[in-house]
Amino acid sequence: MTEEPNGQSDYEQMKPIWYFVGVILTVIGILVVISGVMNLINPPLEPTVLAHLHVNLWWGLIITVAGLAMWLTNRRVGS
Repeated sequence: MTEEPNGQSDYEQMKPIWYFVGVILTVIGILVVISGVMNLINPPLEPTVLAHLHVNLWWGLIITVAGLAMWLTNRRVGS
């Protein structure tokens, strides 16, 4: 391992895997929320039985919040 001028090794500067998992979940969650909003604005011609629950909107929000939680709790590690 090489030493950097600030005294940290390469290993100490690495981001944990959960940082990147959080970023990916946040992006996917935002895409699912956008899909849910589009279904709210322009509902399908033949809706499914439980379409009134807007599952993609709720799960998109849940995934986004989970992704943001992982991303924000792991962003300062190594910096």
